[in-house]
Amino acid sequence: MGTSKSEQFTIRENKIAGYARALAHPARIAILDLLIKKQSCICGDIVDELPLSQSTVSQHLKELKEAGLIKGEIEGVKVCYCIDEKEWEQAKKYLTKLFADYTTNKGSCC
Repeated sequence: MGTSKSEQFTIRENKIAGYARALAHPARIAILDLLIKKQSCICGDIVDELPLSQSTVSQHLKELKEAGLIKGEIEGVKVCYCIDEKEWEQAKKYLTKLFADYTTNKGSCC
């Protein structure tokens, strides 16, 4: 979908698409798993935990941050990352509702 068409969709639909885009790579899921497990801000440890280069991890962190799922704070020469609690709850609410709104079709489908 081109960016010129995104304004034709609701804020909720655009937010869900952003979350889905951010969650669409296993490295990003691994980063989120790590942040959830540690329950604190993590600086250089992320690269040590993943089989990826520093630049690749940085790109994945950027994607997660742009989606709002994580936040980062500069501490000296390092940036420390953690889950953005407010946005995480919003994502949870939007995604839960999306999946909960579907009820099994008792009739015929495809």
